Formats: sequence, C-alpha cells, structure tokens
Amino acid sequence: MRRVSTNSIRDIGPGRSTRGDRPGSQDSCEVRLPLQVPRGETGRVSDLSATRPFRLLALDHDVALELAEERLRLKFVTLFDWDTVHDCLESSYDEFVASSRVPTYLPVLAERFCRRHLEARARDEGKRQRVDPTVLFLCTHNAGRSQIALGFFDHLARGRAVAWSGGLEPSAALNPAAVEAMAEIGIDIGLGRPKRWTYEILRAADIVVTMGCGDICPLVPGPRYVEWIIEDPAGLDVDQVRPIRDEIGRRVADLLVELDVLAVH
Repeated sequence: MRRVSTNSIRDIGPGRSTRGDRPGSQDSCEVRLPLQVPRGETGRVSDLSATRPFRLLALDHDVALELAEERLRLKFVTLFDWDTVHDCLESSYDEFVASSRVPTYLPVLAERFCRRHLEARARDEGKRQRVDPTVLFLCTHNAGRSQIALGFFDHLARGRAVAWSGGLEPSAALNPAAVEAMAEIGIDIGLGRPKRWTYEILRAADIVVTMGCGDICPLVPGPRYVEWIIEDPAGLDVDQVRPIRDEIGRRVADLLVELDVLAVH
C-alpha cells in the first residue's frame, strides 16, 4: 500500500481521488497516514514504509482505520508493538464486518472494541495495574440483557469504572426492542454490536455478571462471578422489555454503589 502525505489527504475532495492502480481493482484505494509515535518501552520508531497496510477498503473506511490505528498506537505505545495493535484493529473490523448490515460506523466500532481488548490484555499480562473497577456482563447472545447492562453502566459510571459485554453465541444484531427501550430514557446503545467474550477480557474483569448463561459460562480464576436471574428480552416488544430494562438498571446502580462508584441515595 502506498503512503501519501497528510497534505495529500487534505487535497482529496469532490472529483479528486487517490485510487490505486492495482490490477483488477478500480474501486479500492490505498491511503496511509504518516505516524509520529514517541519512543516507549515497546514502542518502535522505524521506517514508516515498513508499517503493515490494511487490506484494500473503501476510502472512508481505510482512512478512518488509519486514524484509529494512530490513536491506538499512541495510547498503547509503551505496552504493545505496532503489529499487535494493527492485528487487533484489523481482526476487530473483520468481526464487525461479518455481522453488520449497516457499515457506516464499522471503523468506530472496531476501534472501540480493539481499545477495550488491549486494555484487558494489558491488565491480564500485568502491564497495567488495576485502578478502576472492571465488570464484564455476559449473556447468551450479547444482543439484549448484557447490552442494556453495559449501557446503564457506562451512563452511570461516567468513566469511573470500566465495563465490557459479551456473549457465548453472539447474534447478528442487537435486539431492536432493547435499543428502543434504552433510547426512551436517553441511553443510546444502537451502535453496539453483539460480540464474543475473550479470555483476555474474562481474566481482566474484577466481576463477571452472567445473565442466563451461568451454567455454561467459562470459569477462570480471579474474577468474582455473579448470576442475575433476568428474563431474556428476545422476541419481546418494547412494552414487555421496559420492566426488564428497569430491573437491569436497578441492579447496575446497586453494583456501582457496591463498587463505591455511586453514592447511596
């Protein structure tokens, strides 16, 4: 993949293109942004031309992934080498591509998932000390209950604690009734995508909350496991999902009080 300067990127506009001339490809493009990465313990400052490219993608996704990779490399420069960050971001993108029907936000979702994965891996490998409480919400398909719980957690914790969600058998898309029910109270979970848990995230969690999958959830030493008995919203309409949403919200708030993230009202 050829590199072009950031000036060239800024010159791209209507009627202009950096389309590559790769044989057999007329719709793909090749764009690389130069990265200025400071030295760290494992950060490598090397010839930029040696940086591995992403596969040929549409221009907007290619550029978005390049920028995402730059942000992730700077964030994890003392923890992981460039190849590790690249592989994580590319595999995250591939996972969402396989299940997404609306590709618009794929680079954003891939960056978010990759960042959480690398955070978990850093904690698991002892490269980063645990400071904020970390919770993993698990349900069977990561389409309803665990996504609702994650939405409440992020909304209430305001960055003072870390949470992930995952499923044992991820669905192709979120439960639309769950998305609508959360939107009613001002919490947008619509950009989420069902995804499978990883051992790195499982081992990095302080608490693993299971909903409907406790009997088949993988057990690893370290986290405290908590089972929430909550009805599965799959196949239910919004009216039926609201009580489930409210119950999960109460439980998440109680959990955050227990973790000293929220004050007792």
